[in-house]
Amino acid sequence: MGTLSVPPASESRPAHRRFHRWLTDQSVGHENSGAEKKHAGKWWQVMCLSGLDYFSTLGYQPAIAALAAGALAPFATLILIAVTLGAALPVYRRVATESPHGQGSIAMLERLLPHWKGKLLVLVLLGFAATDFMITATLSAADASAHLIENPVTPAWFTGKEIPLTIILLLLLGALFMRGFNEVTWIAVVLVGTFLTLNLVVIGVSLSSIAANPVTISNWMDSLFAAHGNPVMILLVCLIVFPKLALGLSGFETGVAVMPQISMKAGESPQNPASRIRGAHKLLTTAALIMSGFLMLSSIVTTLLIPAAEFQEGGAANGRALSWLAHHLMGDGFGSIYDVSTILILWFAGASAIAGLLNLIPRYLPRFGMAPEWARAVRPLVVVVILVALGITWHFEADVNAQGAAYATGVLVLMSSAAIAVTISALRRHERRKSIMYMVVSLVFLYTTVLNCFERPEGLKIAAFFITAVLAVSLFSRFRRSTELRATSVRFDAAAEHLIAESARRGTLQLIAHEPANTTKSRYRRKLHHAALASHISQNAPVIFLEVKVSDYSDFAEDIQVHGIVRHGFWILEATAPSVPTSIAAISLAIRDQYGVMPHIYFRWTEGNPLSNLARFLLLGQGEIAPLTREVLREAEPDLQRRPWVHVG
Repeated sequence: MGTLSVPPASESRPAHRRFHRWLTDQSVGHENSGAEKKHAGKWWQVMCLSGLDYFSTLGYQPAIAALAAGALAPFATLILIAVTLGAALPVYRRVATESPHGQGSIAMLERLLPHWKGKLLVLVLLGFAATDFMITATLSAADASAHLIENPVTPAWFTGKEIPLTIILLLLLGALFMRGFNEVTWIAVVLVGTFLTLNLVVIGVSLSSIAANPVTISNWMDSLFAAHGNPVMILLVCLIVFPKLALGLSGFETGVAVMPQISMKAGESPQNPASRIRGAHKLLTTAALIMSGFLMLSSIVTTLLIPAAEFQEGGAANGRALSWLAHHLMGDGFGSIYDVSTILILWFAGASAIAGLLNLIPRYLPRFGMAPEWARAVRPLVVVVILVALGITWHFEADVNAQGAAYATGVLVLMSSAAIAVTISALRRHERRKSIMYMVVSLVFLYTTVLNCFERPEGLKIAAFFITAVLAVSLFSRFRRSTELRATSVRFDAAAEHLIAESARRGTLQLIAHEPANTTKSRYRRKLHHAALASHISQNAPVIFLEVKVSDYSDFAEDIQVHGIVRHGFWILEATAPSVPTSIAAISLAIRDQYGVMPHIYFRWTEGNPLSNLARFLLLGQGEIAPLTREVLREAEPDLQRRPWVHVG
């Protein structure tokens, strides 16, 4: 069987400078071909990897909860835990089952909603994902800076330097990735284990302090009922402020994304990695239970022991509630150790978020034709991502609370999309009870998302910026790359090889492009007669009809399989591809290179308005076939003497 591999455009223009080769080196990354085997570990080790993002929110989540809900923070946190265990966990266990290679809910929706509607939805969700991951990095770096500045042993001249310190941390992240960063599981295990142990100590000492001074409980309850009156009002207020606590749900997307790092049993099929799926379920469940416990306990101790004024902007506990308790209850020595642990895990949480973004973009945009080929390389993307992160830091002035709305918006939209994806999946499999359950969960997340957007529209604004940027860059790139040779490879079956070899005995190969919608005998006769009249070829000359059926026209490139058949006595090459002109060009070049014969391709002019035909080509893969085929060939083969002939009449 003949085959021709078509190299990407970036490989056809080799770099002549060492810097360019270094910058666009695609071997530096986070999901290399052997990444799953090289970095595979046990589920609990990988849980620590995802926990860099998830568990690190303890550094700022209790303070955000207290600032948003005041004395109601423990009750609001209880609702957050109920949503975590009763809604988010079942959804993402299903996502892990149906997406065992870390693609997540975005890939599920792409499969469930094909063609352009699926692609456009993916682009919008990528905008929200970019919001989530970017704000994770900038918010974590900002909170790490806050912990550094507020530490009593830090020199006084650090005060007020949140922006430059955050910028330095982000630049260090960029340098780490530019050098070539691979997630090291044991570092995550050490950081997460140390951080959770220190938090457990702080919470334990805080609970002992509350037990020794029960008046703190009575004072809290007095202020609670004096402000809100009765349990119904407390519940209503908690439901209203719940979206502001959504940062506590941030670890589920990361938990699914790191699934490829979970080792499989020997001999297990990669297509159905049952042990990996079981490990992911354990990872998600254990992480949710651990985080729920810490969130509940931390909310109680910070609300009861820290004065409300300290949570406000400029207060000592703003963005660092547990650190405040560590210093006040256990001294500056232990508090400094706690701060160092928090700074490190927050910094690595930013690294984990950027790694997730760098893995997400190359997975979709270049495959959609909506980013240049260099977007598959890590280092150019690192430059773009870090520049955007610096802009976000400058815009929000490295304020943790100011970035909370954008972070919550990204998290909630992704969780809503995951709930909708599993709902559609359950409906298509006729799982009635699960469909109803997932539908209720979807409504919960949609309500929370809408309420968050109304109450804190600044989050939607920053998300809209990312969505607009993703859509604009994607559509411009798709238009600019529309005439590339969009075939990853061209393969001929034995019958196709036989037809080509028999037709090429005279040194030329005559291909007549034919629309496969009409395959009657009379249609082939008329097409051959027209080619003889318009292009003056003999009807007795050996010719092959070339028919291309459009598959998913929203796809950019795929492998092309060419089949040879005989229909009504006529020789025919059949293929399926996203675009007719680009596939005809790819097939003709493959014939030239594989069989050493120059193809002549015969077309009729397409009827209709040229602009509407151009739009049909860009959106539907059809349209003005003849001139576009010639343009694709012109770009793919600069040498006029080696370019297949195009005849139009």
